[in-house]
Amino acid sequence: MEELLNATAGDLAQLKYAVDTFYFLVCGALVMWMAAGFAMLEAGLVRAKNTTEILTKNIALYAIACTMYLLCGYYIMYSSDAGGVLPSLGALIGDENAVDAVLAGGEDAPYYSARSDFFFQVVFVATAMSIVSGAVAERMKLWAFLIFAVVMTGFIYPTSGYWTWGGGFLSEAGFSDFAGSGIVHMAGASAALAAVLVLGARKGKYGKNGEINAIPGANLPLATLGTFILWMGWFGFNGGSELKLSDVGEANAVAEVFVNTNAAAAGGVIAALIVARLWFRKADLTMALNGALAGLVAITADPLSPSALASTLIGAIGGALVVTAIVTLDKLRIDDPVGAISVHGVVGIWGLLAVPLNNADATFGAQLLGIVSIFGWVFVASLVVWLILKAVMGIRVSEEEEYEGVDLAECGMEAYPEFSGGKK
Repeated sequence: MEELLNATAGDLAQLKYAVDTFYFLVCGALVMWMAAGFAMLEAGLVRAKNTTEILTKNIALYAIACTMYLLCGYYIMYSSDAGGVLPSLGALIGDENAVDAVLAGGEDAPYYSARSDFFFQVVFVATAMSIVSGAVAERMKLWAFLIFAVVMTGFIYPTSGYWTWGGGFLSEAGFSDFAGSGIVHMAGASAALAAVLVLGARKGKYGKNGEINAIPGANLPLATLGTFILWMGWFGFNGGSELKLSDVGEANAVAEVFVNTNAAAAGGVIAALIVARLWFRKADLTMALNGALAGLVAITADPLSPSALASTLIGAIGGALVVTAIVTLDKLRIDDPVGAISVHGVVGIWGLLAVPLNNADATFGAQLLGIVSIFGWVFVASLVVWLILKAVMGIRVSEEEEYEGVDLAECGMEAYPEFSGGKK
């Protein structure tokens, strides 16, 4: 009987390990699908003549992020888990968990595959880099962007990520960021802000007398599809960050995270629509799309502690903030074609500051320390890299290439040749 009970316990442990690993992998796949969301959103919000280039950036940055995080980023971010030493050479991402370690039980026993953890983390770093892509659209050299992606995904992001998720000083200080409002989204926005300040605005965006000229995107249906894809992918982004599913308490927590994530996005859309209607006298679709993303970014710092109604309000404040931030950045002549800095940066800060409102374990002091530390590191490090790239190879296409569109200049092809006179 004792042997039977032990066997049953061992089988149960392996089953729970398999369930949690599978859940982790599925959530990682959902986050990977966000790469498609960013690609579609950005392709819809740029002009037709720049579509191919921005799609090229999105698939290339994903590949670069996966490779650089494998080579060094994951180790930088999580090496403290192994005492700073990788277990073996097979092992850019460490050894896989042994059956004996899983069956041993106890608090230190692994409950999901080490490879599933790497996969889940690597799609996060790709998300951070995707934020930069849209902000620098329509005027940056493709290869300058891709070189920056190497540095960002291999070194800059993993360093600040280690400070919290890898057990660094922000973790010890009590900084709380459940799924990455600051670690992922504000970090991406900080790198984007540094790039935009060095790069400058698109030609014709701002007039000599302070005019702000709208430059509409080419494909709003595509942008809307991208937003829905991101909304869906966010369930993996936040839900997977719970890390476990295989008991009643964790299953309930995952369900709460899904509900709150959805509620915040809905609140963001409604608030952005209302603010846009009051401000512009029109129901601005692009603001509604950014409102959804703002709600999602806002709740990412803590999608578990608030109630569903509180999550809706957190998202709604994010939606109202993003409209204000987009208009304000335009007045400051900071040209961000897709609103990435506002959505992920300004609202990312709000999401971090909202955590102590519902989570008694969080403090405003620790949250402010995290905001200043992450923004300061990523912005300054990115600024240095952008300035070096500008001096060495230049980061902006020529005025003629910008006028003709970077599709032809950077990629040698057009996304819609039948509409622009290109050969069939």
